[in-house]
Amino acid sequence: MMPNHPCLLSLLLSLLLLISPASSEARYQQGDPVMLYVNKVGPYHNPQETYHYYQLPICSPEKIRHKSLSLGEVLDGDRMAESLYQLRFRENAEKKVLCEMKLSSEQVDRLRQAIEELYYFEFVVDDLPLRGFVGYMEESGFLPHSHKIGLWTHLDFHLEWNGDRIIYANVSVRDVKPTSLDESRGPGLLSLTHTYSVRWSETTSERRGERRGGRGGDDGFFPRTLEIHWLSIINSMVLVFLLVGFVVVILMRVLKNDLARYNLDEEASSSSSGDDFDQGDNGWKIIHTDVFRFPPCRSLLCAVLGVGSQFLALGTGIIVMALLGMFNVHRHGAINSAAILLYALTCCISGYVSSNFYRQIGGERWVWNILLTTSLFSAPFFLTWSVVNTVHWANGSTQALPATTILLLLTVWLLVGFPLTVIGGIFGKNRAGTFDAPCRTKNIAREIPSQPWYKSTLVHMTIGGFLPFSAISVELYYIFATVWGREQYTLYGILFFVFAILLSVGACISIALTYFQLSGEDYRWWWRSVLSAGSTGLFIFLYSVFYYSRRSNMSGMVQTVEFFGYSLLTGYVFFLMLGTISFFASLKFIRYIYINLKMD
Repeated sequence: MMPNHPCLLSLLLSLLLLISPASSEARYQQGDPVMLYVNKVGPYHNPQETYHYYQLPICSPEKIRHKSLSLGEVLDGDRMAESLYQLRFRENAEKKVLCEMKLSSEQVDRLRQAIEELYYFEFVVDDLPLRGFVGYMEESGFLPHSHKIGLWTHLDFHLEWNGDRIIYANVSVRDVKPTSLDESRGPGLLSLTHTYSVRWSETTSERRGERRGGRGGDDGFFPRTLEIHWLSIINSMVLVFLLVGFVVVILMRVLKNDLARYNLDEEASSSSSGDDFDQGDNGWKIIHTDVFRFPPCRSLLCAVLGVGSQFLALGTGIIVMALLGMFNVHRHGAINSAAILLYALTCCISGYVSSNFYRQIGGERWVWNILLTTSLFSAPFFLTWSVVNTVHWANGSTQALPATTILLLLTVWLLVGFPLTVIGGIFGKNRAGTFDAPCRTKNIAREIPSQPWYKSTLVHMTIGGFLPFSAISVELYYIFATVWGREQYTLYGILFFVFAILLSVGACISIALTYFQLSGEDYRWWWRSVLSAGSTGLFIFLYSVFYYSRRSNMSGMVQTVEFFGYSLLTGYVFFLMLGTISFFASLKFIRYIYINLKMD
């Protein structure tokens, strides 16, 4: 059954509230309590491996009370809970006791292991993150070798206020001596006393975002925002100009000569008896009765084009929303949740494009085509997510989605994504006309001559995938450093420019490779055009392997499974997008050259 409109509207409104919750800044009077939430801990070099703060043997309340979170925060692995820290607005505190603990040897070993893996913690006060390392580790010398591990049992909180608002927050252990864990290897209990201090200071800054951006927000704990990298932009621009110049100037001159020669031969053959139209011809003219012969696996081809068109719209929409300043760059959850909502809403594009083109090329099983379209990405994504989420769940990571969030996302797909795919498919089928082919197709296919090795599918995929990849290879490092690292990406204008470059290069190289293929009298261009530029996705995955092994410090099964699982999906998405652009560019080019060819 199709969902009724009030139900669908209420669901979309709820999702919008979850993605962009009302940001009402808290106002305080002197002495008012300020809630500090503990959030998560995890290895510094494994951004996607995070655990609840209270999983460590540290001070925790008898009853843990969690804060209600938005969808973006849940997707980002946040699990905020009330802490034992007592902060009051504009009231300093010195060496307040948080709790006293007696740790067993097993608990000390857990803390020691966390410190050796460079665990950091994240607190949140008034939506401002505070981050610091759980402990201190020092290794020095080869002979004699020293290995010292200490736990920070005292934290200094520094908060700045302006009027009745909190402008800046930071946690520090700069003037604190860690408690050594090296002397507690015996069977007895280790006694610890956790303390904290709070210092308030007034600031003239009035904008929280400006303060956080100006001071680095987290006091330099994570790397600062990436700067403009002109070398990548210039390299990409030069490559685009060369490719566009090659296609427009060289290829069009060759086409002009081809058309002049073919049309002259046609007039000569028409003036004589010339019953055999193809006699003496060669090149792409001779296959005019086969070039529009529909390919095998039509439904799969149309599904690829439909889902590729959807992701082109989705990627453009995300970048445009970022350009309009709709995302908080300091928290990535908003982009994740916006991508989920946009994916559901753009499902109508995939259904429309797939069904419309499927009907044009003579497809009749349009129901099967819709089912294939809706599962072409969702099925691989669900399989990959199931494996990744299971690994997170088995290791107790906060990146494992709760059951309520899973049901919400499944509801979004069932009530929004799938119905919109069906609706788009119905509209596409009903509005489909006949396939616009300037040449008639013979019933009997022409025999394809043997092709040299440099015109094989593998060579075309290598060339067609490597050139678009080289256009974005430098920029790709910064994107990976943002998604899989600790960088903060704010250069969305440059990202939009590079995205346009990628699509332009994919279209240009596809046209050139298609021309070379047709010149060899090989009319099987349909799937070849998809694979040529679509193979860029394979190069992107190979780069992810290089990035993991050479450019990152990630390790462990949890991070590795998530990294390679979602890197495979990323390469698959780029295959769909660039394959779609490549196909439609080749189709437009082929229609152009055969329309301008004089034939009976």
